[in-house]
Amino acid sequence: MRFSCHRLVWLGGVVLASALVSAQAGRPAAPTAPGSPPQAAPPLVLTGGTVVDVTDWGDSANDLQNAVVIIRGNTITQVGAEGAVVIPKGARIINCAGKFIIPGLVDGFAGMSSQGQANADLYMGVTTVVARQDSQRGFIDMSANPSPHLYLIDSVGTTDNWSLLAKQPEWAARLREGAQPVEISPEAMAWQMAASARLGARVLFLGPALTAANVQWIIARAHQMGLVTYGEFVATPYRVGVEAGVDALVHMGRYELGVIPDELQEPLVSSPYGQPASAAYDYAQRIPPTDPHLLAYAHFLAAHHAALMPTFSLYYLRLPGHSDLWDEPAAALLDPSQMYDPSDPKTGEMFYPLPSWAHWLPGMAQRWMESTQQKKADQAAMRLWQINQTIFSAFPHYLAGSGASSMGTMAGISLHTELELLVRLGLSPREALASATNNYALQFGWTELGQIVPGRRADILVLDGDPTANIWNTRRIATLILNGNVIDRNSLLHANN
Repeated sequence: MRFSCHRLVWLGGVVLASALVSAQAGRPAAPTAPGSPPQAAPPLVLTGGTVVDVTDWGDSANDLQNAVVIIRGNTITQVGAEGAVVIPKGARIINCAGKFIIPGLVDGFAGMSSQGQANADLYMGVTTVVARQDSQRGFIDMSANPSPHLYLIDSVGTTDNWSLLAKQPEWAARLREGAQPVEISPEAMAWQMAASARLGARVLFLGPALTAANVQWIIARAHQMGLVTYGEFVATPYRVGVEAGVDALVHMGRYELGVIPDELQEPLVSSPYGQPASAAYDYAQRIPPTDPHLLAYAHFLAAHHAALMPTFSLYYLRLPGHSDLWDEPAAALLDPSQMYDPSDPKTGEMFYPLPSWAHWLPGMAQRWMESTQQKKADQAAMRLWQINQTIFSAFPHYLAGSGASSMGTMAGISLHTELELLVRLGLSPREALASATNNYALQFGWTELGQIVPGRRADILVLDGDPTANIWNTRRIATLILNGNVIDRNSLLHANN
């Protein structure tokens, strides 16, 4: 009988407990009740790693060892030494002992025309792309997800079939190119700048056809609007654009035009393309590296605001010591048909196509012609490299941009070849790292990125090796954090293009 009573009490307890559980299960949690804010994700905390200092153009080396980095939402909220920062209860903690913590990388000039390219960027630690759409890089894929942050470049002041505005009815006819780009009216330029800014443009590209007065006006107006300017001048002398305050000069093989004499510059005002431009480029690319005019130009650049964005990677496969970029895991994400002048996936080398008539020649003659073309291309690249060594000797400021996906460059992958080439040029690994991180905050005022400090966006790489000892350690990514979220890098390798 006592057994039966105990059993009834036990059964009653089970029923009561079940009822309580059912009642709790059926009751909405307070944070998710109608009208209540969503429950905040727990803070993310990185502990024990070394925060790498990339301030002062890479000249500072005050790394923080045994650091604690606290991330709430998409923002870094606290950074300090272990023991000096209180770790919040319930935080998700990532042990970074023996590892190195750097900001996500910025590619300052690249296309991003597919999900595959977006994933390749992220896999290689590129969390921000200053994105350009043009005939070589295609249209920007604004729908890619996941994606690096996109800071859009738009051309200004000339006709351009690839402008961000070119498909809008009110701009289509006005921006349609003829045989080559030409300047639009000053009134239209003002409207164009405002319209591009409304579409999200952060950078205005000042191209070859712009003349000096318009370049000066655009730069002044852009700075009033908080927009950045990139210059690739031909009709405008480089000295004029630099003195007007252009923010960056893009492309080795282009900004060397600043050394040409007046007699070569004058015809470019009315004819920035064709034979006059070819003669000017030929002069600039053959100037001896020891020429005093080149050294004077280098010191001029270093003394002014403009930073250099050489996009050396566009010549990487024509310079000695290059590797096969198709061997990189991220290369499997990339479609050669979405690249302009890609390298050979079988060899990793550039193609040197022959004219159609050459295919009637014997195989030996064809191979000789291909070898001759390659030799000339390699020699031209080396001449430009030596000229840039002279420019570097004056210590201008540098920004890292890959130029992908053109001339053998690859999304994500080629930003690392850019860092390699900057170090080969003479920058320290820390200075090269700064060129892809905090230099963008210093040069452009983009203070939302570039450092591991409170208030910056939580785009972070945790590395297995010290990038200040060897710049290739930026590829040894243990943890990728984008907008405060840990991204599974391996899952990025399985996305569709």
